[in-house]
Amino acid sequence: RSCIECLAQPAEAQDKVLKPALVCSLFPNVPPTIYFSTRDETVEKLPWEQRKLLRWKMCRVTPNIVKQTIGRSHFRISRKSNDWLGCWGHHMKSPGFKAIREHQKLNHFPGSFQIGRKDRLWRNLVKMQARCGKKEFNFFPQSFILPQDIRSLRKAWEEGASRQKWIVKPPASARGIGIQVIHKWSQLPKRRPLLVQRYLHKPYLIGGKKFDLRIYVYVTCYDPLRVYLFKDGLVRFASCKYSSSMESLSNKFMHLTNYSVNKKNTEYKSNSDETACQGHKWALKALWSYLTQKGVNSEAIWEKIKDIVIKTIIASEPYVNSLVKMYVRRPYCCHELFGFDIMLDENLKPWVLEVNISPSLHSNSPLDVSIKGQMIRDLLNLAGFVLPSMDNMASRTQTRSSSTCSLGSALKEKPKPVSEHLRAEKMKKAYYLMQKIPDQDFYSSVLDILTPDDVRILVETEDEYSRRGQFERVFPSHISMRYLRFFEQPRYFNILVTQWELKYYLNRHKGLELLKNWCVKGYHNGEGTDLTQMWSLPKSFFLPKSSIQSNGFSKLELGRLGTCLPSAGEDLTRCLEPSPTQSLPLNKCTGGANQRPAGCLSDTALVM
Repeated sequence: RSCIECLAQPAEAQDKVLKPALVCSLFPNVPPTIYFSTRDETVEKLPWEQRKLLRWKMCRVTPNIVKQTIGRSHFRISRKSNDWLGCWGHHMKSPGFKAIREHQKLNHFPGSFQIGRKDRLWRNLVKMQARCGKKEFNFFPQSFILPQDIRSLRKAWEEGASRQKWIVKPPASARGIGIQVIHKWSQLPKRRPLLVQRYLHKPYLIGGKKFDLRIYVYVTCYDPLRVYLFKDGLVRFASCKYSSSMESLSNKFMHLTNYSVNKKNTEYKSNSDETACQGHKWALKALWSYLTQKGVNSEAIWEKIKDIVIKTIIASEPYVNSLVKMYVRRPYCCHELFGFDIMLDENLKPWVLEVNISPSLHSNSPLDVSIKGQMIRDLLNLAGFVLPSMDNMASRTQTRSSSTCSLGSALKEKPKPVSEHLRAEKMKKAYYLMQKIPDQDFYSSVLDILTPDDVRILVETEDEYSRRGQFERVFPSHISMRYLRFFEQPRYFNILVTQWELKYYLNRHKGLELLKNWCVKGYHNGEGTDLTQMWSLPKSFFLPKSSIQSNGFSKLELGRLGTCLPSAGEDLTRCLEPSPTQSLPLNKCTGGANQRPAGCLSDTALVM
C-alpha cells in the first residue's frame, strides 16, 4: 500500500525507451489519451498541473500487475473518494454506478453478471437458442439450475446412458471451489442453488491430459458494441492423465484444470517459457504452434472461438445497455475484462464452460507476468483515459445522453443553435431503427450523410482501434452484419459502425481522411455545421402511401411515418420515435443457422 510508483521503478532507467505521456488522436480537435508503457519503457512526466490529476482509486482486489502498469505512468493513490480517474475493483450493484463521475472509469459494466454467473449465463444462452435457433447457440453444455430445474434434470438423467457423467458447480464460485464430477443421483449435493451440467467426457487431450483455454475478452462499450480478444492467453492443464473410468471421478487433479486446484499436486510442473510446450501451463500462442505442427488448422479454431465469444457477449447486451442508460452518466465510465474458459472436445469444437467478470490477474510465474502484463498494458491504452478539464473535476449536475460517445468529456459542448441538427439526428436514428428486415442495401445508406453524433462515434471507434496493441477487434468488423440479427433490439450505432467497417476495412486510409476533414471543421463538436449537409428523410418517404412498398417497412409503420407528417413548425421526431408504451421491434431469428432473413445478402456477398 506504500507508493505504487516504487512497484514500477526501472532497474536500469538509462536503458529504458522514453515515451511521451500522452497519445495524440488520429484526428484534429480531439483530446489525447494517457499512455501506459511496457516494462522496458519509461514515460515522461507531465507538468504538475496535469500530473496532479493522475490519481487511481486503490481497492483491496486491485492486482499488482495493474498497480505496476499505472505506476509507470505516474499515477498516485487517491486517498479521497471522488478525485480519481481510474479504478480496478469489485463489481458492485447497479445503483452504485450512479456515483461514478463523468471523468472516471470503473472496470465493470452494470449487469455483466448476466453472463458472469454460471446460472445466468445458461439462462441467457437458452433464451438465445429459443429465439435464434439451437444450432447457432450450441456451444455451452446442457445445464440445469437447482432447485428450479430438478424435475427436468431427473428426466434427462433417466433418459441418458447408464454411464453418463455430470459436473456440479456452485453458480457464483471461482477457482474450482465446490466443483465435483458425479455419476449417481445420490451424489447430488443437498445444498442449493447449484448448476448441474453435462460433463464433456471426450475432451481433446495433449499428452493424455485435459486442458482448457483462458481467453481474455475486453469490451470497451456496449452501444455501439465493441469487443476485443487478446491474441495470447493461457492454456491450463490438469496435472494427472485423463481417464473416463467412474472410479477416477473424485480425482480433481484429473478432471479440473484450474491452476488453484492443480498447483497443490506434487506432480505439478510450472513453465516459465512462453514459447515452450512444457509443464502444466502454456501460452496460447504455444498451443497454436503445437497444433499447427500436428497438422491442425489452429486458425479455424480461433475463428470459432471469436464467433462464440461475440454471441455470448450479445446474450448480455439487452441487460447491460438497459442498466447503463439507467445508472451510468456516460458510456466512457465503464469498461470490462472478461475471462472466457473454453474447452476443446475430441473434434476440436470449442465449448464455453464459464465466463469470469473478475478474471485472475495474479502473476505467479514469468509466463503469467509476460502475458498478463502485456495484456493489461494494452487494455489500459485501449481504454482511452482522458485528462479531465477542471470543470469536469467539479461536481456536475448535468449528464450527457447515453448515446454520446466518450470523447465528449474533453470536447466542447455543442454551441447553440443546435435544435435543427439534434432533430435531424433523432429522425435519422428512428428511421433506421424501424427497419424490420436487416437489408444491406437499406443499411448502407446510413453513411450517405453523417450527423455530428455519427462522426463522434466513428472517430472514437477508429481512435480506439489504433490503440489496440495485441488485442484483435472482433466486433464490429466487416462481417458483423451476420450478427445484427442476434440482438434482441436493433441499435443504430451498431448499424453505423458495421456499415463503416464494411465500406472502409480494405481502404481504412480513405475513411480516416474523411473523418479528419470533419474534425478540422469541428463538426464532431457541433461546430461548422451546414444546414445543407443535414440529414433529412429520403424523398421516397413522402410518396403517396399506396406507392410505397420499399425498405421492408410494414403497412403499419408506413402509416405511422406517413400520416403523422407534421405541419409547418411541428416536430417531426414525435412521429418517428417509439412511444413510451411501444418498444422497438424485436429481432426474431428462429430459423436457426441456415435461415436468413429475406432481403439480406449472403455473408460472401457482404465481404466482396
